[in-house]
Amino acid sequence: MTLTQWLLFFLIIQIIHFLATWKLYVKAGRQAWEAAIPVYNAVVLMQIINRPKWWVILLFIPVINLFMFPVIWVETIRSFGRNSRLDTILVIITLGFYIFYVNYILDVEYIEDRSLTPKSAAGEWISSIVFAIITATLVHTYVMQPYTIPSSSLEKTLLIGDFLFVSKFHYGARVPMTTIAAPMVHDTIPVLKKKSYLFSDHIEEKETSWLNKFQLPYLRIPGFQKIERNSIVVFNQPADTLLDMNKFHPDRNYYKPIDKKTNLVKRCVAIAGDSLEIRDGYIYINGKRTKYNDRAKIQYNFYVNTDGKPLNQAALI
Repeated sequence: MTLTQWLLFFLIIQIIHFLATWKLYVKAGRQAWEAAIPVYNAVVLMQIINRPKWWVILLFIPVINLFMFPVIWVETIRSFGRNSRLDTILVIITLGFYIFYVNYILDVEYIEDRSLTPKSAAGEWISSIVFAIITATLVHTYVMQPYTIPSSSLEKTLLIGDFLFVSKFHYGARVPMTTIAAPMVHDTIPVLKKKSYLFSDHIEEKETSWLNKFQLPYLRIPGFQKIERNSIVVFNQPADTLLDMNKFHPDRNYYKPIDKKTNLVKRCVAIAGDSLEIRDGYIYINGKRTKYNDRAKIQYNFYVNTDGKPLNQAALI
């Protein structure tokens, strides 16, 4: 969606919030108009449900907010005495619209000093798991992410199967563009082998599918370090045609969102404004031959150990 469309969507959400909660705000000793002011209404709601105000920030972080909204819905109805398991299930499966029923139909009272401690062991486990996922997703998305090397393109520096952590904040973390996606995974959900995000990947539906309307514009948080020559970097493959980054089966009719394209790890040999030439297998940047350390030098000879069987000559050609 465009910025204008997102602003319109945000306005609609604010109207729904006002209609669903204004009577609850009044019962909590607040003014009805406070439920109508964007952002401010969220701050007031945090006060009503006795939760920290910084939770409001989490409501605006893509993927994280998918977990925070259900938490806020549940906390809201519990602040007005709706603590049963059925109430919790109803407010979640109705995507929060159960609050309309609580607001207009039920005669509820505000519980100002309600206990914030889960009433059961299961509730405590669920609460801990949810916030562990939120914390891990924040770190995974904006601070540091683990990767496993899938290919031999950087052999002698990084080998197949090597496990590494990659900093995201040095160059500036990219805000997720795909707003509806599973946390802490890339394009595929492990074990299930299913797509981890809501998006129509067929190129003919790129501009028309309603699933693709929930994409955010490209936005990157400012970093404090610039990419230098010979740095090893991780990036998304620009022309990605893989259905699953773990299986090499290209499909030219396949289009993935930018932040879900296959991850690649490569060495940056040149930066913007440089001239690049390849002469006799050597890279020249701005007319000067690039010098590599021993682990990055070009390899001309390979030693191959076999189990005694001859090599397949056709495969070597």
